[in-house]
Amino acid sequence: MCTNIFTINNYILRSVKSVQNVCAKNFSIGTSARGSVNLKNRSFLTLKDFTSDEIKHILWVSGDLKRQIKHEKRYLPLLQGKSIAMIFEKRSTRTRMSTETGFALLGGHPCFLTSQDIHLGVNESKKDTARVLSGLCDIVLARVYSHSTLEELDKEATIPIINGLSELYHPIQILADFLTLQEHYGSLSGLTVSWIGDGNNVLHSFLMTAAKLGVHLKIATPKGYEADSSVIEEAQRLSKEHGTQLVFTSDPVEAARGSNVLVTDTWVSMGQEEEKKKRIKDFCGYQITMQTGSVAKPNWTFLHCLPRKQEEVDDQVFYSSRSLVFPEAENRKWTIMGLMVSLLTDYKPKSPMLRF
Repeated sequence: MCTNIFTINNYILRSVKSVQNVCAKNFSIGTSARGSVNLKNRSFLTLKDFTSDEIKHILWVSGDLKRQIKHEKRYLPLLQGKSIAMIFEKRSTRTRMSTETGFALLGGHPCFLTSQDIHLGVNESKKDTARVLSGLCDIVLARVYSHSTLEELDKEATIPIINGLSELYHPIQILADFLTLQEHYGSLSGLTVSWIGDGNNVLHSFLMTAAKLGVHLKIATPKGYEADSSVIEEAQRLSKEHGTQLVFTSDPVEAARGSNVLVTDTWVSMGQEEEKKKRIKDFCGYQITMQTGSVAKPNWTFLHCLPRKQEEVDDQVFYSSRSLVFPEAENRKWTIMGLMVSLLTDYKPKSPMLRF
């Protein structure tokens, strides 16, 4: 009898250790896997507020959801019973579609609000709007003209606020960009990304993120179109802290030289239509072509957050095998889903930690 009990106990012990080993294999790669990252109830206004481990965790969750839902055809109602208010002062294709379809795919209910539905600070103060929405939904994504609008909403709300775009930052775009690069190259640390174009909100978000992922940045902007000075100052501090290179120039070829990734964006953002003729003239020579890529590394690729105009990048690059723009656009969906799950739940990925 005692021998049988001893044998059974040994069998149970071996089984437990076997399960622990499997768990270790799947979840113990990196600090995030040990559960040290918890973003529940946090707002997401700028990647400046997020550490390296926290950004990696969001990308890990995003990649995990993509694998399970897209490739393994699993249904994960992680946001069942929850709702999101989507406030759009600016029109959008990718931000609206990725958020609305992504939230619904996870079992939640998205509510789309245009400027005709909700007038922030006009018919009702931002303060009151934030408090009302806090009692009606679980999270807010706002795509706004002024970053201060997001800051006021966040100050007054008791639920997470996500920056869907402001004039200062576009952080959800950068999550998609880095997931796309991680998928393509297998890791991020040591890559060199060259930005060739306007010193805008997308560049600002790159500057707040790249160094934390071990990515070098080379930036070419025309004189007078540089990034915000306070953003540059913080980026320089981050680059020094994480040991990455950060180069600023007005020469697109110099920026592209030796780079893995060439990136550009619109030269004329919404609200700048009156400046179009001047901007196109000032950005002469900044179009990304195969000639631009000839000085980059042999494995160079191209990113653009879209929509794209031909003066920014020619068709030969845009529709080439080097272009990652359409996987990048699709990853807007998986990364906003990963972000929303991270901010609203305690979900832990089932996939091994991504290599960074």
